[in-house]
Amino acid sequence: VQLQASGGGLVQAGGSLNLSCTASGRTFSGFAVSWFRQAVGKEREFVASIRWSGDNTHYADSVKGRFSISRDIAKKTVYLQMNSLEPEDTAVYYCAAAPRSLIASLIRLPSSYTYWGQGTQVTVSS
Repeated sequence: VQLQASGGGLVQAGGSLNLSCTASGRTFSGFAVSWFRQAVGKEREFVASIRWSGDNTHYADSVKGRFSISRDIAKKTVYLQMNSLEPEDTAVYYCAAAPRSLIASLIRLPSSYTYWGQGTQVTVSS
């Protein structure tokens, strides 16, 4: 599976961006797909996750109520709608996929994921 992330950019605080993660090579059927982010000088951190069946989503506390993860089966794409962006959201955002459903304790761990996209830069100015 190859993952292509896109949609990043420069936005003012309070603005919105919609990131996309598209799979090639196969579908996400049975996968868990997540977004992580990594700011300069910080460790990669979990942002949001969705089970490809669509019935289970998880969010980091820092983005709850502002970010929404969804998927389009036909387009083999997972989206991360980011609203009310804050300067603290500035980071490189990565999508990641695991070829199985993950229990809650594993969803937030980067080591649980087999496939990674190349990252897309999100910069939020104050």
